[in-house]
Amino acid sequence: MPQGTRDFNAGIVYRRNYIFTIIREVFELFGFEPLETPAMENMDTLMGKYGDEGDKLIFRILNNGLDRPEKQEKARADFETVLAGKNVSGITERALRYDLTIPFARYVAMNHGKLSFPYKRYQMQPVWRADRPQKGRYREFYQCDADVVGSKSLVNELELANMYRMVFQKLRIPVEIRINNRLILAGLAEACGGEQHLTSITVAIDKLDKTGLDKVKEELLQKELNSTQIELIESYLKIEGTTSEKLLALEKLLGHIPSVVEGMKALWFLLENSHENTPLIPDFTLARGLNYYTGTIFEVKATGVQIGSIGGGGRYDNLTGLFGVPDIAGVGISFGVDRMYDVMEELGLFPESIAQTTRILFFNMGEQESKAALRAMQALRDAGIACELFHENQKMDKQFKFADKKGIRYAGILGSAELAAGNCVVKDLTEGSQETVPIQNLAAYFSEKS
Repeated sequence: MPQGTRDFNAGIVYRRNYIFTIIREVFELFGFEPLETPAMENMDTLMGKYGDEGDKLIFRILNNGLDRPEKQEKARADFETVLAGKNVSGITERALRYDLTIPFARYVAMNHGKLSFPYKRYQMQPVWRADRPQKGRYREFYQCDADVVGSKSLVNELELANMYRMVFQKLRIPVEIRINNRLILAGLAEACGGEQHLTSITVAIDKLDKTGLDKVKEELLQKELNSTQIELIESYLKIEGTTSEKLLALEKLLGHIPSVVEGMKALWFLLENSHENTPLIPDFTLARGLNYYTGTIFEVKATGVQIGSIGGGGRYDNLTGLFGVPDIAGVGISFGVDRMYDVMEELGLFPESIAQTTRILFFNMGEQESKAALRAMQALRDAGIACELFHENQKMDKQFKFADKKGIRYAGILGSAELAAGNCVVKDLTEGSQETVPIQNLAAYFSEKS
């Protein structure tokens, strides 16, 4: 099995589907509609959208025909270019999607004449990154995104924050929702000498949690920022205190820069108008190093566990312009389902009933008894009650063990005596009790227990 990928057994799939179902229900509760895009995109769709670091993590797909002798010699030379993180169309023209946002932007650009704006979509599909596998970080993982395009209203950011709140409340995951604004970071770059420093600053700051301040300063020095500029960035990163104290300190440090003023106004709007149970926290160290963000940025972290962010997103007003369709504003958020799963496992948040599928296993007591069990099972299934018949007539002990291993709570015993009386003995394997139930009443019996 490739490193950074995983198999999911039935128990895991049930738990993952529990998360997916809650997220999907909340998406649709807020008026979002589903979209799916292909697993692969053309290279020119993806390249240059995630910054140099992101481009290196894109899984490229080799072109067909590279096994032909006439193409191999040229391919050897071109591979060196590919390994350097660049693209060579002779070797690769397609790649697995890195995230769901860029494919969504491509879809909007291709279909903007057919869509009704604001267009609200959600998407729940796997993405792939050639990252170094570690706890909470995989090479294949699911994202669950919700985006609104065609509107610049900050009400959209409020709605997305409320969606975060509702999903994590339903899943009982304690979280902090941190927010910042790329306009503030753009103002910081301006104070450091110009917009050309923005990418270097955001990429370095984005690593603060992982590497620490000293490493961030080292990286900034390597990006040719001088000591005075780095001191300013350090002062910015050390802003702390209450919400009011943070904003006051930011205003004192960078309040003379128009983009910072605009970014602070957006933050104030969200903080003052958010739901009382939505824990929005301004965090000026939040950078999200992706190039396409232009305004509000979000990051969600679970409290009480050591794991990276379990959600994030932001505003990207210029994204569809990358595909020749300018002036379509957008903002979106993403849920990191794989990390959310790990958090819920660690905190024991999954309900015990999730993995229960088959409610009753009919024991195989012989040919005639099995035929009667099959008829009873059809009535149960018509009533929405999951059941199954043990595959062959074997010792009772083996059938009990099978039920126990599969976590099936009830056993149905239809022996010759029960069959003659028109009854079924229902054993509760959890409590160790049993009842005799008329076969025709089995569906009603289990419906009352649900």
